[in-house]
Amino acid sequence: MATLTTRAPSILILVLFLMALFSRHAVLAAPAASYRMHAGDQLAISVFGEQTLSQTVTVAPDGSVAYPLIGKLAVGGRTVGEAASELTAALRPYLRDPAVTIAVVAEGADNVLVLGDVKTPGKYSLPGTSRLTDAIAAAGGLGSTNGEYPTARVSLDGAGPVDVSLDKLLVGGDVSLNIPLASDTVVYVKGPRPLVVQVLGAVDHPGDVQVSEGDRLSMALAKAGNSTNAQADLSNVHLTRVMADGSSNTANYDLYRELRNGDLSVDPVLHKGDVVYVPQSKKTDRTSALQTLFLLITRLTL
Repeated sequence: MATLTTRAPSILILVLFLMALFSRHAVLAAPAASYRMHAGDQLAISVFGEQTLSQTVTVAPDGSVAYPLIGKLAVGGRTVGEAASELTAALRPYLRDPAVTIAVVAEGADNVLVLGDVKTPGKYSLPGTSRLTDAIAAAGGLGSTNGEYPTARVSLDGAGPVDVSLDKLLVGGDVSLNIPLASDTVVYVKGPRPLVVQVLGAVDHPGDVQVSEGDRLSMALAKAGNSTNAQADLSNVHLTRVMADGSSNTANYDLYRELRNGDLSVDPVLHKGDVVYVPQSKKTDRTSALQTLFLLITRLTL
């Protein structure tokens, strides 16, 4: 019996990994001066000629650091250059021409909440340079695609939500959509739209049939109302699928044999756009047909 090829789930995992890796290297290659500090970052502050004022500090949850002479210095959301200029100005009442340098020696983690259609929703602690693909990868990847990539809604702290097409990002390779995250970002991955297939031929209600991810050929027939059509030839059901390259592939399935033997591995999982055709039997064995239809109804009601 002919089989239909499918895109392996491992391809999606590989795409997410490569996108995350690419974005991470892109950020690391960017000038350090453009990095904006946030809670958890460790900073090396150096004041030329002042050993007691040269120290390593950690950015507090409120975005500030504690520093001698001046108390708190707000650095959250600022670059190292901006923070160094502010610290220089704050030290002028105490030092003559202070020369201040600041470097980020360790990045703090961002707490990101990933919800929706991912394999493991939850809160994740990610490096400060993380982007959207990092968050999805941390949550185990997309829960389902049905051959169609959903939309991710990203809500950054203090900003309105942004909708990102994962199809354009993951398949089209538009890295501009791989937006950087911040602490307390919420990523919600919308589930894919319902999967629709066509069932034609010897069924009660030919036409579009809505099925769920993971539904098999026999389920589509049951939903199409095959329960009263004993003239259907279920030994030769045709399934046509449009492949990624635009070509079509048709395979024939013997549901009499497959369902009777309980071998559901050869009862194919449906994909979006599949076309099912049930021919009318030239010589109907009503007993066999009704027995198979009973099995279809049983599966539908489980």
